[in-house]
Amino acid sequence: QVQLVESGGGLVQPGGSLRLSCAASGTIFRIHGMGWYRQAPGNQRELVAVVTNGGMTDYADSVKGRFTISRDNAKNTVYLQMNSLKPEDTAVYYCKVDGQIRYWSAKSDYWGQGTQVTVSS
Repeated sequence: QVQLVESGGGLVQPGGSLRLSCAASGTIFRIHGMGWYRQAPGNQRELVAVVTNGGMTDYADSVKGRFTISRDNAKNTVYLQMNSLKPEDTAVYYCKVDGQIRYWSAKSDYWGQGTQVTVSS
């Protein structure tokens, strides 16, 4: 079974920075893509950033120029560097892996447990 362990969340002041990490472990044949989502109270879960197998990245308009997604293939880990944080960035952040357990398996989404990011003065 695939497990995703997140870390790096916390409380920061506006304008501060955080780096989130998500490490995948367990039986994984292939990872097709990795990304970060967030959900604030009363809001739907939204896509924040994704990185494809080819290393291409994409971001939500609200975080472009401030957040950077990256990955370490050797460690099966995806990161989210968050700079110039704003109060509206406050949410629970979830990492997601789109992958296969076996080569004959269909692709499935695997989710981390979530980590709280609070931006407040």
